[in-house]
Order: sequence, then C-alpha cells, then structure tokens
Amino acid sequence: QVQLVESGGGLVQAGGSLRLTCAHSGRTTSSFVKAWFRQAPGKAREFVAGISWNAVTRNYTDFAEGRFTISRDNAKNTVSLQMNNLEPKDTAVYYCAAADVFPRLVVPTLARDYPHWGQGTQVFVSS
Repeated sequence: QVQLVESGGGLVQAGGSLRLTCAHSGRTTSSFVKAWFRQAPGKAREFVAGISWNAVTRNYTDFAEGRFTISRDNAKNTVSLQMNNLEPKDTAVYYCAAADVFPRLVVPTLARDYPHWGQGTQVFVSS
C-alpha cells in the first residue's frame, strides 16, 4: 500500500508563492517517480511537473517553466513543488502522484501512468 498526503495549499494573492509538499508512506522506495498534477473545476487533470527517482530528470509543463520548481528528498520520502509568481489561473486542486513501474529516468506526463495518488490540496490564487 502506498499513501501520499499533500500539504501546503491555501489562499494566496496573485504574485505570491506557495510550497506544496507530498509525504509518501507505506510501501516506499527511492525508485518511485513523482509528479504533481492539477485540476480546476470543469477542466481535465493536467501535468504540472515531475521528477525522477534520483532527481536527474525534471519535467515541467509550459505554464510551470520559470515559476515552479520540483524537488525531492528521498531520505524523507517527500517531494515538493515551489510555486512562485502565482496567477489566478493557477487556482486548482493539486495532486501528488507516484509510480514505480517505469525506468528510473522516465517521467511520464499522463495521469493514467501514475497508479498512486494523494487526495489533493486546494490552491486558490486571488486577483
């Protein structure tokens, strides 16, 4: 069993910052690839950022480049997403996801490739 718990969401004004953290418990290994997705009401779940098991490979979607930074601490079994210069369009529920069935340097960008999910943390960016 794998459990992922997100934290760090909340209300922030445009231009502000938030740091999301995902804690991984249960069956755990450093070989898990980790990613952040987000889903706004009425919208499809979309990839935000992902990181390989050894942090060598990092993938960001276009809207995250230059604003968001993903990192991980395998000793603590956590992955974080630092979000700077937030915009109202960033408002969404942010989900942590994990997978251990891919080569170590592969970071999938499709939600269907991740079998383990947290319950999400709400981020609301006001104008």
